[in-house]
Amino acid sequence: MYAAPLPYDETADAKADVKQALNAANKSQLPVLVIFGANWCKDCRALDQALSTGRNSELVKREFRVVKVDVGNFDKNLDVAQAYGNPIKKGVPAAVVLSPDNKVLYATRLGELADARNMSETGIYDFFKRVTEMAKK
Repeated sequence: MYAAPLPYDETADAKADVKQALNAANKSQLPVLVIFGANWCKDCRALDQALSTGRNSELVKREFRVVKVDVGNFDKNLDVAQAYGNPIKKGVPAAVVLSPDNKVLYATRLGELADARNMSETGIYDFFKRVTEMAKK
């Protein structure tokens, strides 16, 4: 038995990653989904697992450019979270959807994903489906 790889790269340059995703989004005209989380967070790992399999994976790959931002123990990349309205205030994982020109189309404000490990695959799918529809308006 081996441990799954940790979803958040603790050495990543979050600002550079977001910028790179926005550049790619400009070409593809897909919004950017920024997921804030941490490797110690069970809900963050549950969400990452849910988004990497089945129809959740297909939906997210089709509709978004995805960037994962490590917040450590709420002591890393806080400036990145702050730049998008501090979606992590009510917990992680948190998500922000950005237009290719870096405008916030949607952000979790109420800890909507903070209980990801207790959300069903369908619950997570429905959440991201709603977000996709909101981002297209």
